Amino acid sequence: MAKTRHTKLTYLLILILVLLTMAPVVMLVIGSFSKGLRNVGAFTFDKYISVYTDPALLAVLLNTVVFVGGSALFATVLSLFLAYLNNRTNIHWKFLFKVLSVVPMMIPHVLFAVSWALLLNPSNGILNLWLQQAFGLAKAPFNIYSLPGMIMVEGLLDLPIAYLIISPAMASFDVSLEESSKVFGGSNMKTLFKITLPVLRPAILAAFILCVVRCLASFAVPSVLGMPGRVYVLATYIYRTVNTGFIADYGKAAAIGMSILVLSISLIYVYRYFTRSSEKFVTVSSRGFKPVVIELKKARIPLFIVLLLVSFILIVLPVLVLLYTSFVPYSMVPSARAFSMMNLEHWKTVMKDPISLLSLKNSLFLGIVGATLGTVLSLFVAYVIVKVKSKAAGVLESLSFLSFSFPGIFIGIGFMWFFIKTPLYATIWALLIGYIATYLPYGIRPLTSAFVQIHSHLEESSAVCGASLLTTMRRIVVPLLVPGIVSGWVLMATMFLRELSLSVVLSRPGTEVLAVQILRFSEDGLWGRLSALGIIMIFFSTLLVVAANLVGNHYKPAHN
Repeated sequence: MAKTRHTKLTYLLILILVLLTMAPVVMLVIGSFSKGLRNVGAFTFDKYISVYTDPALLAVLLNTVVFVGGSALFATVLSLFLAYLNNRTNIHWKFLFKVLSVVPMMIPHVLFAVSWALLLNPSNGILNLWLQQAFGLAKAPFNIYSLPGMIMVEGLLDLPIAYLIISPAMASFDVSLEESSKVFGGSNMKTLFKITLPVLRPAILAAFILCVVRCLASFAVPSVLGMPGRVYVLATYIYRTVNTGFIADYGKAAAIGMSILVLSISLIYVYRYFTRSSEKFVTVSSRGFKPVVIELKKARIPLFIVLLLVSFILIVLPVLVLLYTSFVPYSMVPSARAFSMMNLEHWKTVMKDPISLLSLKNSLFLGIVGATLGTVLSLFVAYVIVKVKSKAAGVLESLSFLSFSFPGIFIGIGFMWFFIKTPLYATIWALLIGYIATYLPYGIRPLTSAFVQIHSHLEESSAVCGASLLTTMRRIVVPLLVPGIVSGWVLMATMFLRELSLSVVLSRPGTEVLAVQILRFSEDGLWGRLSALGIIMIFFSTLLVVAANLVGNHYKPAHN
């Protein structure tokens, strides 16, 4: 009976995930061969010919390669440096590294990009203005609206992803390998490059590949920093295709999206290969393991200052710049005059703006309701993946991981084709379904880890006593999973609240969300209003996280 019950649940979940993950991909394929958004079935190769014979595409592809490769490399190298300091040295205040790995993920990417535009845009960037005044420069020394500026900001945004992959591998490195190197006269640097880094190669490559996938999917940085400087990558090239001119060419956008989608999915499976093959490089084999700690000596203080600087840039600076800009009438260097001119005009304008208020309402609805529905679905998917040992469960796991490779703006085109002839088109429900489909892995992963820790004897005992699957889940499993449920809900809620790339394609008048409204303010140069709305966005994102953790602590089972 239990086996039949599990089989039915598994196939039901496979059906749901096929609709969520495969349907938009299939529609993206069909759309790329269709004459128009409402002419599905009128097949043509014209869209592919138009895209791949466009003379502007070569420059866009080159920009994309440089942007994606540079950002991923910068994030991977910086995370490797930070992970080494944190796990292998006697650096001060190691808890800061844990903060670095989590807090930046809570800051919406569009706001992080905007904060750097406020600092380093060539016309009136705060830092540029200060440098011009301080050193009597004729023009701004930095231009954030460039490929190097985009690479720096995107690399900083993807740093936590790479760090969370590399740091655990660095922490579990066996001391005996490095000690053997020291016995034969190897210096710290030689040991690092000859022993430590080669053994960590799978983790480093996995981090780099995952960063490449995230950079391919990035839209916030290319739109906020790239488009004003006319530096276009594939994401913004598609955005222009569907947002400029009298008629949006979704077929052309779908044709480009197909190539990127195939590349992203391929890279994700390469990433999974490297994470699996990392088992071949396991070096911890006994309980007595303890990693060696490198004495930094005179370099300890300078490196600690570097750590503080990175912390400031990643966490404090974006919020500080937005907060300051929301109170001053226009961009100006912080000074006594600037502080005397501070007022609440931008805040009042935003709070009276009907579109801003509607975007706040829609984002909160998507964050709370969407994350709750996504977490419930994640709960059942994770249960089947961990507890049901069958080929169907393996198929479900592959489907659940697939959407992690979906670049938002490209898969948004697929959802557009999917919803166009349904009542869901141009509604908040289309966004809700798109969000859940795209970010489902963020709910499944924490719950999968939590399920592994629950012994199957508990469920078997419940089944013997006549309890149904739903009763077992509600009375036994869910209470034990509270930490994992909270983690999954928080991740999904924050992702939904800050989502931009999918939203720019699917949102329509009446379904605006915070990230899209912030992008509109950025395009219009309304920095004060943007900053005020951004602080409101960060406030509600933090509030949701705090509230979820309070609820989680309340319902967490007591340990005697």
